[in-house]
Amino acid sequence: MVLDIVQYGDPVLRKKCTPVTQVNEEIQKLAQDMIETMNDAEGVGLAAPQIGRDIRMAVIDTSHDPECVSFLKVNGEDAKMADIMPLVFINPELELLDPKERSTEGCLSIQDINADVNRPSVVKAKLPQLDGSVIELETDGLLARALQHETDHLDGILFIDRLSSAAKVSVRRKLKRIMANQGRRRR
Repeated sequence: MVLDIVQYGDPVLRKKCTPVTQVNEEIQKLAQDMIETMNDAEGVGLAAPQIGRDIRMAVIDTSHDPECVSFLKVNGEDAKMADIMPLVFINPELELLDPKERSTEGCLSIQDINADVNRPSVVKAKLPQLDGSVIELETDGLLARALQHETDHLDGILFIDRLSSAAKVSVRRKLKRIMANQGRRRR
């Protein structure tokens, strides 16, 4: 089922989410609904707070562009993107490795704003799976960026928080417009 995506200004997007302690049928169904919602919105990732749930769960699918990474290791072995996508994980732990690189990001919860964000280019991640297993993943490129972006959501951080001072100034007016429009919609 396609779910509504929470938009900028909703307090759930600023919450530090609670860990998932038990995977039950509700969590399994939510994961499937999140994948369907992400695909419907043509996104590459979606975190639980973006659909109004303050739990540490996210989904990512970058398989549409298998060349978006220069390497992918899963549990220490070379892997193919198709082997792990869509990626559903709970309670992620990331180790961010230098160097940093700048790339354009957007967010399904902040429509019509894209901006350059400087992030570490390589990520090592421990990603607990819904079946109780844990995969250890090391990668770069779009997948590394998506892992950081979605994990930020689980900590109440939005990509706009990571912009340079100059970039923040340039998006401030758009963000005010978004908030004003949401205020009109709520009445």
